[in-house]
Amino acid sequence: MSKIEKAKASSSIKGWKHSKPGLWLSIGTSAFGVLSIVKDVKKARTEQDTLLLANAVVGALALVTGTALLVRELRQLTSDDVLAG
Repeated sequence: MSKIEKAKASSSIKGWKHSKPGLWLSIGTSAFGVLSIVKDVKKARTEQDTLLLANAVVGALALVTGTALLVRELRQLTSDDVLAG
């Protein structure tokens, strides 16, 4: 078994994406996506570019939806916590 396969099999690496810190990190990186969308909206408005504005709006919707999914998963993770109840 290679080192990568061992790392994937390890419990600390395997559950990282669905852990509280992993979810918070994903939400935080989504926040940086807002900066790009704001920049695109400003550029579209100054250039009066409807297509760029539509692209920014669709990107914002995707960002909001993705963040909502992450928040829902974080809430489910905390409600399933053994020590919570």
